[in-house]
Amino acid sequence: MPRLSRLASQLQPEMAFTVLARARALKAQGKDVVELEIGDSPFPTTPAAKAAGIAAIEANQTGYGPSLGLPAFRAAAAKSVNTEFGFDVGPEHIVVASGAKPFEQYFAEALLEPGDGVLIFSPHFPTYIPNLERRGARAVLTPLTVENQFRPSPDDVSRFLATDPRPRAIFLNSPQNPTGGVATRTDLKQIADVVQGTDLMVFSDEPYAHMVWSGRHESIMTEPGMIDHVVSAFTFSKSYSMSGWRIGFAVAHPDVVEAMGKLINTTASCSPPFVQQAALAALEHDREARDADMSKFRRKVERLVAGLHGIDGLTVAQPVATFYVFPDVRQLCNRLGITSQGLALYLLEGADDHFGVACLGGESFGEAGRGFLRFSCAEPDERIDLAMAFLPEALKRESRIARFLTDHPEFVLAEPFPI
Repeated sequence: MPRLSRLASQLQPEMAFTVLARARALKAQGKDVVELEIGDSPFPTTPAAKAAGIAAIEANQTGYGPSLGLPAFRAAAAKSVNTEFGFDVGPEHIVVASGAKPFEQYFAEALLEPGDGVLIFSPHFPTYIPNLERRGARAVLTPLTVENQFRPSPDDVSRFLATDPRPRAIFLNSPQNPTGGVATRTDLKQIADVVQGTDLMVFSDEPYAHMVWSGRHESIMTEPGMIDHVVSAFTFSKSYSMSGWRIGFAVAHPDVVEAMGKLINTTASCSPPFVQQAALAALEHDREARDADMSKFRRKVERLVAGLHGIDGLTVAQPVATFYVFPDVRQLCNRLGITSQGLALYLLEGADDHFGVACLGGESFGEAGRGFLRFSCAEPDERIDLAMAFLPEALKRESRIARFLTDHPEFVLAEPFPI
């Protein structure tokens, strides 16, 4: 058989897509599964974007385009972040790619050397570490805590800078997946104060910029002088329900933009022009439709939180942002003797022969996520209600839980979670 590279052999895929595949396989076998595992939108792509994409295809805008992105789209993206989030940038600060995720890799390739240390607040989005490993950089994890509303601590940045042998970058995700936590303006200012005067770079991952339920979205990019230190990544997947279109952009210093353009040129070549035309139309014409969908998402989050309240051994707080809910199930896991990843798979596979709920164990987002579950809101309201009604019943089925753990001993909780 072919000899794979060490990277490919050890690469861990994003668990949400693994559970998605398992849920779809069970559905194909006839099981009714409520899918709350994947961070996708249940809504259609916003109307102007859809129409513009179709029109661009019909106009044969299906060839290559500039690696940095179409000039009109780059200008519209700059105007958008200036207007909505207080940036002060022009088209020369914008580079386009297939969503926000590719910028993790481009950031690492453009700015990091093998052996560089990168601070990651955890629980964390699971593709951060694989994209650092591609470059040979080191992930340095520091925990986010429920007691601090899952906010990043400036003290952790100072400690990283003082103690790591080669501190080079920070991955900052706010609003945060999976926890729904949000860095405050004070948090961001204090982190920026630590970064200023160093050569630290910040990857500011901001896909949920339009899903802040209390206050407004704040970006570290707007702090004075941070254009020299920050790459801010945005996507259309959440705000405009365009996940399958694969389109996003980053804001950075023009030198970084040019470097990323060369990386895109030598890998993907460019983002499809007809997709960029759809995204351009979204920015220029779909704000009202977008905001209406964001209101629907907020109500879904509230519905999910209300459904989780009152389940014995589970505590849940209203997330400040995103369409995820991240309940603490440590007491429940201790009582049942099951890991949180095991609990998630039990709800999908073991609790009932005909019905299941797909969610993610917090371990999917690093060791700091152990003892939590992540639920998304990517289903119609009536399906969310079905899932919430099922959970208490599933957790009472002790014989099924025991059978599941006998069949899957890897999910037996070795030691109780400290509470």
